[in-house]
This record gives sequence, structure tokens and C-alpha cells, in this order.
Amino acid sequence: MSTGLDNLKIYRMAESLELETYSSTNNFPPDEKMRSVDQIRRSACAVANNIAEGYARYSYKEKVRYLYIAKGEAEETKRNILRSAKKSFLSTDLADSLAERYTELLKAISGYIKFIKEKDLKSEIK
Repeated sequence: MSTGLDNLKIYRMAESLELETYSSTNNFPPDEKMRSVDQIRRSACAVANNIAEGYARYSYKEKVRYLYIAKGEAEETKRNILRSAKKSFLSTDLADSLAERYTELLKAISGYIKFIKEKDLKSEIK
């Protein structure tokens, strides 16, 4: 039975996208392994890692800070995936599908940030 972070929808989404993004870069040209592939994989990994790090922080302000970093990494990954299709490293269909899922993740992270901020306001009122 999973608990804590594994129950957080945005974390599960980010982890799933990271794994799919990782496998989608397996067939990039060899000379892109240390450029595009490395950059895409690192930013995809950073999304889930920043969500996890923020989850473990004590203050609401710290939690939100890491979520904003995760959003930046998600947007970076999305843009690099779309650019990879323009370079013919990925099919347009695959890139569009991954980009759409990153857009959904970005929306979900924004919703979670709003939830945390509202929770913070309620704790200040008490």
C-alpha cells in the first residue's frame, strides 16, 4: 500500500512522464546523446525530484517554491520535446502527445500550488 508522496497525483504524473520521456529519447542520433538526450532526461527527472523535495519541506512557502521549480523544469522538458520533433528526432505525434501530457501536469501543479496557498492562508487566520 502506497502512502505519502506516492498518493500525490502530480508526483505520479511526473514520474510516469519521466519514464516515458526517457524511453522516447532512446533512438536519438548518437551525437545527440550528450546534448539533447541528456538535457531532456535531466529536466524530466528534475520535475519529479522537485515535487518530492517540496513535499518533504515544512513550510508552505518552501513547498510552493519547489513546485514552481518543478513547473519550470516541466515547461523546459515540454519545449525540448517539441523542438526534438522539429529536428526529426521524435515523431510529431509522439512529441505532441508528450507535450499535451506535460501541459496537463503543469495545470495540475498550478492547482496544487493554489491548494497549498489557500491552506497557508487558513492557517494564518487561526
